[in-house]
Amino acid sequence: MIAPGLRRRAVPVFVLAALLAQMVDIARRCAADSSAWVGDARSALRLIAGTPDRGQGFLRAGVEIDLAPGWKTYWRYPGDSGIAPRFDFTRSTNVRSVDIEWPAPQAWHDPGGVSIGYKDKVILPLRIVAQNPGQPVGLVLAFDYAICENVCIPKSGNAELQIPAAAPSEDAALAAAAARVPRKSALGADKGLAIRAVERVGDWPQPRLLVDVAAPAGATVELFAEGPTPDWALPVPEPVGVGQDGVHRFAFVLDGVPPGVDPKGATLTLTAVAGKEAIETPYRLD
Repeated sequence: MIAPGLRRRAVPVFVLAALLAQMVDIARRCAADSSAWVGDARSALRLIAGTPDRGQGFLRAGVEIDLAPGWKTYWRYPGDSGIAPRFDFTRSTNVRSVDIEWPAPQAWHDPGGVSIGYKDKVILPLRIVAQNPGQPVGLVLAFDYAICENVCIPKSGNAELQIPAAAPSEDAALAAAAARVPRKSALGADKGLAIRAVERVGDWPQPRLLVDVAAPAGATVELFAEGPTPDWALPVPEPVGVGQDGVHRFAFVLDGVPPGVDPKGATLTLTAVAGKEAIETPYRLD
């Protein structure tokens, strides 16, 4: 016998139905927003989804990498040491193409040379074009990368994410990562952060290149140089001084050109980073 005042009250069926629907919606949102984390205490990765950009015809997503304190991972060009990450999206469904964007990296100097990459946490934005727009996308990633503290360790991970045509989003995180992707800038631009000039000194096949970078006053400036294909291994440009006009000068020798390749006429990519701003400028070797 239940004591007076302690009788159980029946929960209306419509309330239970509403609660169940809310729980299903929350689960669906979590599944659509991100995949499960894959990794260990040193590093982990996952896929995250953003709002579809209907005007541009692509879906927004990202690869998020979380690193333990003291560990780092590498940019598309890892520098003198390190391993560039590799992405495989071939097992994805309803995917025509995936373009990877790279937030501005930083450089580290150690006994093995100069490495280029990220620490703490990084999101690499993705632009996905679907085979059939308006239909869900099954994004499947096989990812090979490396992490480094005192030693470097190769890592791999697999992540899957079903992205509906109208997905809940990680827009704020993706927007912050996209804001760190270097903007395109022409050689000789005269406003803000800009590569003002490139001078070639010395004879082929290994001339020295002098690069002048204009940057906001007081900014710490870094410069990175890449060849037209991944098998180029150019040195990281070194700072050689700051002029009275505030222009930072960098220099590097055209070393690391693949065997048998004539560098004349090749187009390099120069990436300058100053604080939260970054630019990417093409330079043709004439």
